[in-house]
Amino acid sequence: MKITGAESFVLETPVGGAIADSMQSVEKLEFVGLRIETDHDITGCGYTVTVGAGGKTLQTVLDTLFIQDLLGEDPRNVRQIWNKLYYGKAHWIGRAGAATMAQAAVDIALWDILAKSAGEPLWRYLGGARADPIAIYNTHAGWLNYSEDQLRREAAKLVGEGYKTLKMKVGLDDLRDDLRRVAAVRSEIGDAIDLMVDANQKWDLRRACEAARRLAEFDVKWIEEPLHPDDVEGHVKLRQSSPAPIALGEHVYSTHMFRDFIQRGGVDVVQVDVCRVGGVTPWLQVASLADSFGLPVCPHAGDLMQVHQHLVKAIPNNWLLEVIPLWEKGPFEHQVVLENGYCMSPEMPGASTDFSEEAFSRYRVS
Repeated sequence: MKITGAESFVLETPVGGAIADSMQSVEKLEFVGLRIETDHDITGCGYTVTVGAGGKTLQTVLDTLFIQDLLGEDPRNVRQIWNKLYYGKAHWIGRAGAATMAQAAVDIALWDILAKSAGEPLWRYLGGARADPIAIYNTHAGWLNYSEDQLRREAAKLVGEGYKTLKMKVGLDDLRDDLRRVAAVRSEIGDAIDLMVDANQKWDLRRACEAARRLAEFDVKWIEEPLHPDDVEGHVKLRQSSPAPIALGEHVYSTHMFRDFIQRGGVDVVQVDVCRVGGVTPWLQVASLADSFGLPVCPHAGDLMQVHQHLVKAIPNNWLLEVIPLWEKGPFEHQVVLENGYCMSPEMPGASTDFSEEAFSRYRVS
């Protein structure tokens, strides 16, 4: 099998209203990726996601640094191709950020081709550690721009839909406001529902230690991204004093950084994101490393769950799949299926990454 062509794309998709965390407010997402064609009439689709800005930058990386080097390659040599691209034209200007996110789109498309050629969903092609539905947690009810009343209503609604685990955003300027909002949600959902909080890097070590201590009364199951994502030492110190587990990985872009967090004891829950770490190939490496240390993997939903619904089913150390259901009808041809607090097992061949033609015609900007 040979790669005969590849075309990049950018889709701008509104999310149905502003959603905010401690870093930013978002009204649209950009799906940036490419379709890779082969001489076996199999086309793979891969993508990465931005929070409304930078899509053209990622597309330029694809067009100028990666696509030409894909032509003529055998997509079955996916790991060899990953190394070729990583140590190729992008190496001296990247290794994280835009270059790694763009490479993720390439790598996902190649794995999509391999699973399609085998006639299997990606999770089964990768070995299928489990075939039953995966438990999910919902972040969509907990945005920082929601009022306390809205937080209560949305949390109650999700519990009524079968969710047993919810996550909410924290990181306001006054910690007392965060605590009041967490208390409101906890009182609404009761003690039987698990609750996590996500600070999105807002705190320094002093504030994070104080927050961890004061959040203990609400029995939070983890504190996510409390500090700057490159601060390994700070996370080690925080984890030593925090009553709650520490989760991170959304903004960790390499297997080497995950190695440092895990070996140094700076993380309890590994949230490796396939769109940020460079694709399926390094994602599996991080998941295996986490497993060797007895740590669970709960990926950040930077792919809007489409790829991760496969990956968590291919590893033994999965725990929860994050979901952010932004649309009733999403842009994908085979949208992730969520029922009663679980993600159903996809059965269509591939990685569930094909966009619908309607989405392409409606949202494509380049």
